[in-house]
Amino acid sequence: MEDLKCKKCRRAAQKLFLKGDRCNSAKCSMVRKPYAPGPFGKSKGKHPKRGLSEFGTQMREKQKVKFNYGLREKQFANYIKEASKKTKGDKSSELFGLLELRLDNAAYRAGFADSRTLANQIVSHGHILVNKKKVDIPSLRLKVGDKITIRPQSASKGIFKDIDGKLKKYKTPVWIKLDPDKREAEIAGKPILSDEPALMGSLNLVIEFYSR
Repeated sequence: MEDLKCKKCRRAAQKLFLKGDRCNSAKCSMVRKPYAPGPFGKSKGKHPKRGLSEFGTQMREKQKVKFNYGLREKQFANYIKEASKKTKGDKSSELFGLLELRLDNAAYRAGFADSRTLANQIVSHGHILVNKKKVDIPSLRLKVGDKITIRPQSASKGIFKDIDGKLKKYKTPVWIKLDPDKREAEIAGKPILSDEPALMGSLNLVIEFYSR
C-alpha cells in the first residue's frame, strides 16, 4: 500500500521531499505514478493545471506548503494569523521566517535529518540540544544566535548513521552556520524568502487564500 506521505506529493503535483533519499530515487511515487491519487487520477493523466479556479489554485498551494512543513491545519492557520498581523513589509516573508525557524525545520536545514518528517521525530525523541539543553518540542521557535546540536548520547544511534560524512558534504542555507566536526549549527541570520524563489509564489497565494 502506498505511503500517505507519497500521496501528499502526488496530490500536490510535485515532490515535497517528505521521505528523504527515497524522493531522489527511482522508487519515488512521483516518478512511478506522476498523476493524482485516487481511482480517476490516472485516467486524467498528469496533473493538469488548466481548469483550476483562483480559489482552487490557492487551496492547492496552501495544502502543498502545509504538507511540506508537516503541519496540522490549526498550527498552520496560527502561523498565517501571526504573519498577517504584520503591518509593514511582506507578510509572505514573515510567514516564511516563522516556518523556517521552527526547531524541526532548522534541524532538517542543518543536515541533521534527510526530511522534515524525520527531523520532527529526532526532536520529539530528545536527540537535539538547543544551546546545550535537551529540547523535545519540534515547534520551538529559534532566534539568531541559537545553536542546535546532535545530543552526544544520541550520535551513535542508527538514525544518525554516517552523519559525520554527510555533514561535511552538506550545504546549508546562508542563515545557518554549520560546524560538521561539532555536529553543531548556529542560526546566523534570518531566513530570506528570495533565496527560495519556488516558494515565493506559493506563500503569496497562501496569504491570499486566508485573507478571503
